[in-house]
Amino acid sequence: MAIEVQHMHVSYGGKKVVEDVGFSFDTGKLIGIIGPNGAGKSTLMKAMLGLIPRDHGRVTIDGKPIKQVRKSIAYLPQRSAIDCDFPILVRDAVLTGTYPNLGLFKRPEKKEKQLADQCLEKVGMEDFRNSQIGELSGGQQQRVFLARALAQQAELFFLDEPFVGIDVASEKVIIDILKNLRNEGKTIFVVHHDLSKIETYFDDLVLLNKELYGAGSVTNVYRPENMQKCYQMDMPFAQSMGVEG
Repeated sequence: MAIEVQHMHVSYGGKKVVEDVGFSFDTGKLIGIIGPNGAGKSTLMKAMLGLIPRDHGRVTIDGKPIKQVRKSIAYLPQRSAIDCDFPILVRDAVLTGTYPNLGLFKRPEKKEKQLADQCLEKVGMEDFRNSQIGELSGGQQQRVFLARALAQQAELFFLDEPFVGIDVASEKVIIDILKNLRNEGKTIFVVHHDLSKIETYFDDLVLLNKELYGAGSVTNVYRPENMQKCYQMDMPFAQSMGVEG
């Protein structure tokens, strides 16, 4: 599903956090939202989804307002925002991903439980289906949350810092799944901070520091002059980070 953001403005307490951001991406893209700490990356994602109010701006998906395609969207917030001490079994946590498609007052049945098991298998967590989610490591928890998103059978995926505080094996599992989703024609946005992975992880980028410093292919956006302006670094340092000229 194609997505377009127009003139996005967001502020907290009168302080501008995102200023006049706009971009559009076609379907079947794996898109990184990058920028320095405090750049407004998570704020932009939440505002796109309507989770926080926008001062101004419009988001459309295939030309429709986001509220009309809500069931087609899966959102994975930062792990720190999720109560991992809540007493719930892994399989039950994944099953909650099927709720948006069930309808009011309906409960998951055999079909939904089979889907949950399939999603756990995709992320390599099928052996933990009967474990309490609080017993898992950070990387294992993040795989379960991704399985929950997969169970929604969404067309668009929004992940906020999914690789923070997880092990290397879990990161590889997650990025491989995201690439497979992209290959299936899904659109995925990922708030990301590790610049060393940019060229191997993403097709396109949104380069943000309150305002937009670039949006488009990695080749066009991930350049020293753009990184210098956005991160307020000198050019030799930008090039030393592996940013090609």
